[in-house]
Amino acid sequence: MRYVSTRGAAPVLSFDEVLLTGLARDGGLYVPESWPEISEADLRRMAGLAYPELALEIVRPFVGDAISENKLGSIAREAYEGFGHAAIAPLKQLGHGLWLMELFHGPTLAFKDYALQLVGRLFDHVLAQRGERITIVGATSGDTGSAAIEACRGSDRIEIFILHPENRVSEVQRRQMTTVGDANVHNIAIAGTFDDCQDLVKALFNDQPFRDEMNLSAVNSINWARIMGQIVYYFAGALALGAPGRPVGFAVPTGNFGNVYAGYAAWNMGLPVEKLIVASNANDILTRFFESGVMSVSAVHATYSPSMDIQVSSNFERLLFDALDRNGAAVAATLDAFRKAGRFEMEAARLGRLRDLFDAYRLDDEGTLREIGRLQRETGEMIDPHSAIGVAAAAEALPEGPTAMIALGTAHPAKFREAVEKATGVAPALPPRVADLFEREERFLTLPNDAARLMETIRETAGPDRNRSLQGRIAGEA
Repeated sequence: MRYVSTRGAAPVLSFDEVLLTGLARDGGLYVPESWPEISEADLRRMAGLAYPELALEIVRPFVGDAISENKLGSIAREAYEGFGHAAIAPLKQLGHGLWLMELFHGPTLAFKDYALQLVGRLFDHVLAQRGERITIVGATSGDTGSAAIEACRGSDRIEIFILHPENRVSEVQRRQMTTVGDANVHNIAIAGTFDDCQDLVKALFNDQPFRDEMNLSAVNSINWARIMGQIVYYFAGALALGAPGRPVGFAVPTGNFGNVYAGYAAWNMGLPVEKLIVASNANDILTRFFESGVMSVSAVHATYSPSMDIQVSSNFERLLFDALDRNGAAVAATLDAFRKAGRFEMEAARLGRLRDLFDAYRLDDEGTLREIGRLQRETGEMIDPHSAIGVAAAAEALPEGPTAMIALGTAHPAKFREAVEKATGVAPALPPRVADLFEREERFLTLPNDAARLMETIRETAGPDRNRSLQGRIAGEA
């Protein structure tokens, strides 16, 4: 398997190279040169597999000969050993034709664990083979950070720096990052939004001397391996409900487009997906695009679903690459214009082809609380604000949509207990394994939205003369 950049000017790479590279050197995102094909016979054979075995089947074509099948199988088994449900990604029926896939049984209680527990082990294996060390820099709108930290903590081959927008993640999300004491883990609160954090990460990767000096890598969904790991649960859900004999739809709460893009990848591989619903909160740039064909940036609004408080959806570039007939130069020109003008418009014919598969939905904070409360009253199920938007989108699509709709449950309700308690009158409890979270000491640094200052901090902390001083600073101390 070979990988190409969405902007067409970076080297073609193998899987292990893509894993360690993250963002392409031309500023683009890596995608497979061609999609692996999963036949109906393959799907029927996979239907009875346990989740780790299914992961091996789905991931193996993307990895190619970079890792042996035996080693990849052991990595997949180890990745899901610590999950809190025997089914790993269980389905729960909420109504006729309506299902919730619970993707919060991993160590940090969010769907990001399903890819990052795999990716962390892939990093360790490839780095050990090469005798190399890397510096991971990532941005999080809430859940990626803790999942990445959990996957990489304690590694002597990785220094990991996670940026989160100051005061724009939930307290549980923040503490899951900032209470990890391993010396290779460094948390930074940025004075700004998630989009600012994401722009800083891209700025560091686009500074080629700094990138090479620090051997930068990424765990955000700009890294193809993240997308790869998320494809698995789309297959798991569809197979559990009767695929290939029964097509299904997925409603996906998303801000950065990575999660729903993994569903698009599954469809390209042959999974019978009838519809992918992009479910947005008030930060509805994606919904507006699928409605109008215009991608237009507006202000970021703080909501009860902060992981979706995003206005620049970086993974949309991967879909744009296919929509523009895999013309990297056209993608680069479109996104250059977008950065300058804050908008671009897709021609009707191309938009129409996307709409054959994609639909879109939005729900504001009031509607989100209403949906959480409704579901708890009618079914006894308690869900977080992000999942609530997905459930509402799935329920609206059912009457005229696929025979089964799966809403992705992206986080445990206790990660957003204030919003859930406001909606239901009941504060969801943290699972026992993180019950002491609010008693743990926090360590993080607060920095301005300044790339030069960030590079200086990373260089001091993880450079050749590093003293890992950042980890010792108390919460918020600059």
